[in-house]
Amino acid sequence: MAATRPDPTHIIDGSVVRLRALSREDLPDLFDAIGHPEVFAGGWGGGPAAYRDTYEEWHEFIVKYLQWGTGNVTAVCLRNDGDRIVGTTTLGDFDLVNESAHIGWTAYAPEVWGTSVNAETKRLLLGTAFDNGFERIKLQADVLNARSRRAIERLGAKPEGVLRHMQRRADGTWRDTAVFSILREEWPEVRAGLDARLAAADA
Repeated sequence: MAATRPDPTHIIDGSVVRLRALSREDLPDLFDAIGHPEVFAGGWGGGPAAYRDTYEEWHEFIVKYLQWGTGNVTAVCLRNDGDRIVGTTTLGDFDLVNESAHIGWTAYAPEVWGTSVNAETKRLLLGTAFDNGFERIKLQADVLNARSRRAIERLGAKPEGVLRHMQRRADGTWRDTAVFSILREEWPEVRAGLDARLAAADA
């Protein structure tokens, strides 16, 4: 099955979250969710120096940072709270020839850290990617972002190594990036693990 980019307008429902395309009109609500220094503290968006404390400055940053147009930029919404936006994630870096893509650019409101929001979001996005013929899905994090690396490992992704001095952080220091992946043949086991986690959270 040849890989195809999933329809970016498609709405994906889980039991906790609803994933839909993020629009520019959603940005004030996204700012309310993730426009906090602790979101940037672990390395997201370029690290603490990328934090902007006014909406106007943050808006300028986020418009440049997310993969508008080239990636499936997604709003993560809480279904039991009026579809309130609590984060964003993107399926992007599509390489259809080699059947690979990247789930990243992910940030959540601190209030949902440690809940089932990330596990279900990744369950839905990974399922969509593999259903669309992808062979390999990459996930990565700044090596300094221990919380994100632990979350990726808990998904069942396999470590591939560290890309040294891959890009500069917002403060000008070099970022080393820890890279993980999930292959199509590994997806059934990863999916079962995520389903078990989500079932336990609902119990």
